[in-house]
Formats: sequence, C-alpha cells, structure tokens
Amino acid sequence: MTKSTARLLISCPDAKGIIAGVAAFIAQYEGNIVEADQHVDPEHGDFFMRVEIELDGFRLNPGNFAGAWGPFAERFAMRWSVEWSNITKRVGIFVSKQSHCLNDLLWRWQGGELDAEIPLVISNHRDCEAIVRNCGIEFQHVPVTPENKAEQEARQIELLEAAKVDVIVLARYMQVLTPEFVAQYPNRIINIHHSFLPAFAGRRPYHAAYERGVKIIGATSHYVTDRLDDGPIIAQATLAVDHRDAIDDLIRKGRDLERMVLARAVRLHVQDKILVSRNKTVVFD
Repeated sequence: MTKSTARLLISCPDAKGIIAGVAAFIAQYEGNIVEADQHVDPEHGDFFMRVEIELDGFRLNPGNFAGAWGPFAERFAMRWSVEWSNITKRVGIFVSKQSHCLNDLLWRWQGGELDAEIPLVISNHRDCEAIVRNCGIEFQHVPVTPENKAEQEARQIELLEAAKVDVIVLARYMQVLTPEFVAQYPNRIINIHHSFLPAFAGRRPYHAAYERGVKIIGATSHYVTDRLDDGPIIAQATLAVDHRDAIDDLIRKGRDLERMVLARAVRLHVQDKILVSRNKTVVFD
C-alpha cells in the first residue's frame, strides 16, 4: 500500500543553497524524502521544485507546517504550497451533451485509477443524468442562457462550495465561463480542447483542420483563464490522419485523444505535479 506523503511545491528566483536548505529543513523534522524533482527556467531565472515527504515519523502536519516552514520560505522569496496525500481532492465535473470524457473519468474513478472523490456533476443539459446517478454521484441540472448566465454561475458556485470541491473539470462543457467565475478558481479549472493548441482554437476545430488538410490532429488540456483556449497547457497528444479521413473520422479519433489527455491532466493535478509559471506549466511527471 502506498504510504501517505506531504507534497511540497516551490517556485522562487533561482539561488544557491535552495536544494540543500530544503533537504536540511525536512531532515530537521525527521522527514524522509521519497521523491524530489526540480527545474530551473534559464530564460527568467526561476527555480521550481516538487518534494514528496513520507509522513511516517515526520514531525510536521497541516496544523504546524506553515509556521515552521515560513521563515525558510521567506529567505528565498518562495511561492509555495503543501498538499497532504491522505486528504483526497474533491473533483467537480461540468458536462454538456457529449459524454465520452465524463464516461472515461467515471470509469477511471470507479477502477481506482483516479485518486480523487467526485461528489458532484453539473450540466446545462440532462443527457448525462442517468450515467451520473448510476454511479451514485449527485447530478445538478443548471441550464445556462445568455440572459441567466450570471445567476446560474452564482448557483454553480453555491453547489461547488456545498460539495467542498477542490478542482473543476470541464469534460466537454460547451459554455464559456465568465471572468468572474474563473477568478474564483485560479488554476483550478481544467478544460479539454479538441485541438492541438495554439492551432485551431474555437468551437469547430475538426472542421477547420479538415479544411486545411492536416496530417495530424490533437487534443489539449489546459487551465482555464479569462482568455478563451489560452490558459497554461498541462497535457497534449496527437494522432496521424490522412486524406482518407472524413470529418466524422477526425471526430471519432479525436475523442479518443480527448479522453486520454483530459484524464492525464486531472491525474497530474490531483497528484500535485503541476506548477504554473506565467502562462506555462512545469509538470513533474
């Protein structure tokens, strides 16, 4: 059985002594490092690190970690967070009519592949209601129109807060979230776009790709920002196609990519393996 760990994520200006200092701090509190990875961005001089610490014997916990760590973090002007693997993240899923990404996430969740809880699915349609309820998960139908968008987003936030959701996954949710909604969940809304971004952004990328006669198609999972399809990219994949493929073939093949890429992005997030830097991500996979 996998042992419980603390996952420490760090970003700061690069400087001498950071790695040694982190290791010494953890040893001071009798922690055992079971995984560590780091990266330096040479363009901007930024340092990134992910450290996983075995909890057995570690003298710090959610109640006292910040107080002990704070002075060291200030010394290096660190932006940091610590997550505890024994506190399972809660994922809220938004979906519209297409169910392939939702089905895949639920299948992985039921099979124990996705280490998270899924307490809530919200949809602007009822097409996926039976799928969700058959899994014993709460389903909320929140229809959105241009006239009621602000009111319905407020309702969605109420539902998410009641369910204590940590991260939102847009599993082909065909609504553009307002900047006000996105601001409530910075780097905590994961979207799947059915294209290899930054190419073919927008709502009909397969049609655009077909018209250009592309030889590969792709899928991109990214964090949502207030700029459409322009958030920090988490995961991508491509697949070869050729002149024999019609639009329906591109859509069918693309759905396989969407499922795989979205699941990978969600898994990376719930395992605390992503650091956001400007409009990019550092992914410790």
